[in-house]
Amino acid sequence: MPPAQQGPLAGVRVVEMGQLLAGPFCGQLLGDLGADVVKIEDPARGDPLRQWGRQLPEGVSLWWSVVGRNKRSVTLNLRDPEGQELAKRLIAQADVVIENFRPGTMERWGLGFEELRRENPRLVMVRVSGFGQDGPYAQRAGYGAIGEAMGGLRYVVGDPSTPPSRVGISIGDTLAAMFAAIGALAALQERQSSGQGQVVDSAIYEAVLGVMESLVPEWQVTGYQRERTGAVLPNVAPSNVYPTQDGQWLLIAANQDTVFARLAKAMDSPGLADDPRYATHGARGERQQELDDLIAGFTSGLDADELEKLLQEHGVPSGKIFRPADMFTDPQFAARKSITEVDHPTLGPVSMQNVFPRLSRTGGSIRWPGPELGAHTAEVLAGIGVDEAALQELRARGVA
Repeated sequence: MPPAQQGPLAGVRVVEMGQLLAGPFCGQLLGDLGADVVKIEDPARGDPLRQWGRQLPEGVSLWWSVVGRNKRSVTLNLRDPEGQELAKRLIAQADVVIENFRPGTMERWGLGFEELRRENPRLVMVRVSGFGQDGPYAQRAGYGAIGEAMGGLRYVVGDPSTPPSRVGISIGDTLAAMFAAIGALAALQERQSSGQGQVVDSAIYEAVLGVMESLVPEWQVTGYQRERTGAVLPNVAPSNVYPTQDGQWLLIAANQDTVFARLAKAMDSPGLADDPRYATHGARGERQQELDDLIAGFTSGLDADELEKLLQEHGVPSGKIFRPADMFTDPQFAARKSITEVDHPTLGPVSMQNVFPRLSRTGGSIRWPGPELGAHTAEVLAGIGVDEAALQELRARGVA
């Protein structure tokens, strides 16, 4: 039996369907906060994420160990009528069902919301897709990268001298998952008064669009089009990454007048704060490159640790560009246990990011890493009346 549920969502049953990242990351977030997440996977292949990642020690996906954590794996062939019926019985006992198939797939399987709500009117159905459940693009294949492109993010990422770049993670998928999780929590809260479930429709391109700040009104009101600007925001200075003597980079954000005055003092050039060329936000913005070159000349004469210490003493916001090795040795990460160790049945202790955000009284937890395919099939199906003999028959026919 898995460890007892704990966290603010203890007692909430989630059935997760779908694969790869957008739907499963939503399930991970809910599971981290204590929900009992039952993940349905194809008996033959499981979630493809089980094979994803640049590093597969002993054939194990480290990515899966994170995204699959706190979930119970159940194998069911959803293309088989018996598998569909068993899924329907599981969902009848659930509070939330998550799916990220192409719109219409669940309906073809007899698992659309209208059908499911007949058995479970309190059900919250979370649907994550590239373009949402309606509109002319709904049936298009919609991966996270496409949502990043159409939502406006890709165009503004990178250096202006290069084609649009990408963020180094699957940010479109994870943003859609986070909006989906927020929607699920909102629907569960509303259900307390209405007694009714509803559909949460999270589109990847809209999730990306939702975090694009004032990009839309800037264009509509003034005709201003944001462009790629590399490591800086135009006219916001100084705020950039600066080289150090030992070959590292330090991010310094000193664009406010008072903070810039503190930086000037740290540089042993307090007069810069009163110099008309740099004294105001607007003036610094006009001479952004000139000012960055001046600061880079200063930072290049100090090692990163020495520079960071000096800036902190002067109250100037700064930080190293962290890689994993830095995270493992940083005292802030250690004090807050931002990275934690989880026992893995094959690999032993595996480090991964902890549960965020933190709650002061009913915090979440990582109870186990991503499980083996079908590890909980017998346990979960027993809850809907499938005994061992029946399970063996289902497995022989490729249903479970």
